[in-house]
Amino acid sequence: MTIKVLVVDDSSFFRRRVSEIINASPTLEVIATANNGQEAIDMVIKHKPDVVTMDVEMPVMDGITAVKKIMASYPVPILMFSSLTHQGAGATLDALEAGACDFLPKKFEDIARDKQEAITLLQQRIQSIATRRVRVMPEKGAALKTTAGVAGASGAKPPSSPSQRAPLSARPVATTAVNKRASGKTYDILAIGTSTGGPVALQTILTALPRNFKLPIVLIQHMPGTFTKAFAERLNGNCQISVKEAENGERLKPGYAYLAPGGKQMMIGPNGQVKIHEGSEALNYKPSVDITFASLSKSYGGSVLAVILTGMGADGRDGARLLKDKGAEIWAQDEASCVVYGMPQAVAKAGISTESISLDQIAKRILVELKHE
Repeated sequence: MTIKVLVVDDSSFFRRRVSEIINASPTLEVIATANNGQEAIDMVIKHKPDVVTMDVEMPVMDGITAVKKIMASYPVPILMFSSLTHQGAGATLDALEAGACDFLPKKFEDIARDKQEAITLLQQRIQSIATRRVRVMPEKGAALKTTAGVAGASGAKPPSSPSQRAPLSARPVATTAVNKRASGKTYDILAIGTSTGGPVALQTILTALPRNFKLPIVLIQHMPGTFTKAFAERLNGNCQISVKEAENGERLKPGYAYLAPGGKQMMIGPNGQVKIHEGSEALNYKPSVDITFASLSKSYGGSVLAVILTGMGADGRDGARLLKDKGAEIWAQDEASCVVYGMPQAVAKAGISTESISLDQIAKRILVELKHE
């Protein structure tokens, strides 16, 4: 079944370039384009796309405002395009909080070694989010206003294609954490790996942890280097625990979360010493969950509680297997609450994870497992 895509950007050149890449795939089709956020809203209602690609900065209505309005009344998976700057990082994180699924840099050469790799990556990202379970994101005056009036009043109905499933709040989710008792294991560190959908998932978990959290936390989020510092700062401002971008040579402390720098690899050595290095160019992910988890298996053995969250691919599976072989505990986010059920599915299908937990229950489950007061 062909995935219908709406392309939104104020640059006619970029709209044409993205449309050509999308239409080059036999499973994707651009059904409409728009040059600002208000036109995007009109086109979403008129054409009922399966996926929207959205620019951040546009005239009339910017992309972030458009995302908020679309996700409030007419939710559809949205892929953002942004600049790889500190300011661009902040805007992209705002868009993800508003309900966008994923993002890519506008300069494809920043994420790919050649033209074909960039084409494949964009096509894969669109395909991966097309079947996600979109959430209704409440907003004041939530009804979508089009140039013809209010969406609800015009008789427009929500998309009916298979990719537009019921919002998360309306779907049954696993309740692994409810009434679950602690296993009795002892831990020295909490490790969390994630990719697509990770920024919102990490914020959901970390903001629920108390200031006196008794373990150090390492976070591996697939993200460009210019984004991780801004993301760590945002988390630090929203959480009771301290969150920072990890630095080479520092030692982990309880109650702190250390985010792996984008574009590099993070390893944790003996006594919790952080080692940041460039890593091999052959690796697909920088940072890689597998690399960090493998280092933890050597330095911490079985005293690791590791959680794999939403994300494309299978990064984390091999590292999680090494941890499990040492006696560590491995959990995975459940399918119903994932943006993309790739990484959690990989560890679940391999029999590595012992629990599949809904996102809104993970923090509670962690506190129960640690017997946190």
